Amino acid sequence: MLGEWLELGLLALAGFVSGCVNAVAGGGSLLVFPALLGTGLPPLAANVTNAVAQFPGFVGAVFSQRGDLRANGRRLVPISVAALLGSLGGCALLLSLPGAVFDAVVPALVGLSAVLMAFQGRIRRWIGNPDQHGPDRSVLLTAGIFLASVYGGYFGGARSIILVVVLVLTANAALSTLNAAKNLLGLLGSLVTVVVYALLAPVDWAAVAALVPTTLLGGMVGGRLARRLPAAALRWTVVVIAAAVALYMALD
Repeated sequence: MLGEWLELGLLALAGFVSGCVNAVAGGGSLLVFPALLGTGLPPLAANVTNAVAQFPGFVGAVFSQRGDLRANGRRLVPISVAALLGSLGGCALLLSLPGAVFDAVVPALVGLSAVLMAFQGRIRRWIGNPDQHGPDRSVLLTAGIFLASVYGGYFGGARSIILVVVLVLTANAALSTLNAAKNLLGLLGSLVTVVVYALLAPVDWAAVAALVPTTLLGGMVGGRLARRLPAAALRWTVVVIAAAVALYMALD
């Protein structure tokens, strides 16, 4: 009994840190995923439980950055539609493909997430400072958000990292503005996964109950800190954990 309460407490702590990291740097779900694996859940159940539990963190982050979100203007409509459709497609892939496919693919996806997390700063330097007065690359932006959301619907780990990289590559605005858009797209994608997985997937609801309040609180705290807190330490913590999880799952 004590062991079960300890597991729930550790999950709650992982949820809070995850919500903060998602709002500040992205990739926080990679902290919850190994925590869920540590409770004995198989990878598929851990993935869908993680996806459902991440939703409140995005709510808190969007609420905290609503001023920056409004600065995105008209680009929000097409990319929001792309995020919804892409996430639905990713969920369909997860539920229709055999579980063995997920078990085989997920170590590579976690590893990819770790690489993107590690090199996101260098990618941004390669891109340079966006011209905040120039037009977006609208077709590439919408297509990129759609593909990133397919990935997020299938495996949500580091979805925020992929979304913000796509936004920085194709949309011209201040990074704080694009980060707010990233949080909205994560919220929409997470909403799709919550509905689909709650109805059709093996969600561990006890774990969700432990994670939901702390991911919400973490998202709100992280959203307020997003402009002030250096994200490097958090980012590299997630990178190390993700790389270790990918290696463990590949060798298991």
